[in-house]
Parts: sequence; C-alpha cells; structure tokens
Amino acid sequence: MVSIQTNMQWDAIALAKYNKMLNLIPIFHRGIARDVVNIKAEQNAQERHSVQVEEVDIVKAFTSEVPKAFYSLMVRLMHDAGFDYKKYL
Repeated sequence: MVSIQTNMQWDAIALAKYNKMLNLIPIFHRGIARDVVNIKAEQNAQERHSVQVEEVDIVKAFTSEVPKAFYSLMVRLMHDAGFDYKKYL
C-alpha cells in the first residue's frame, strides 16, 4: 500500500479509493502522481471550504494534473478503483 502525507483530513471512503488507485498506477509514475494529486486535492477541498478531502477533490485533482497523454489510463484506473468520476467531469 502507498502511504500518503496529508495536511487535511480525508474522507475514509475516498481515501481508500485513492489508495487503491495509487496502487494501480505504474510504479514509475506512482510517486509523482501521489505527490501532485495530494497537493491539488487538498487545494480543491480548501477552495470548496471543506474541512476534508472528498471524492470530488481527488477526481478533479487527477483530471487537472495528470498529463493528457495518460488520460485514458487515468479514467480506466479511476473506474477500477471505484471512483464515480463521470459525476465530476
């Protein structure tokens, strides 16, 4: 399992899906994805004036920060991890 360092509280279900997705990402991209998405997801939550990171924040972080060349892989992995990503796009 990939461990994440956070500055905010994360919704437990969203965090479990996020960890599952991180473990599906190829290892050579995993650390970069984790670092970038952690920061952006927390920024997204703060912009919503939320006290915790939720699924919407994670999905929007992935879609805004992952390079377009990896978009189809990202969508497939979000689906495999259980994210309802279509709701937030």
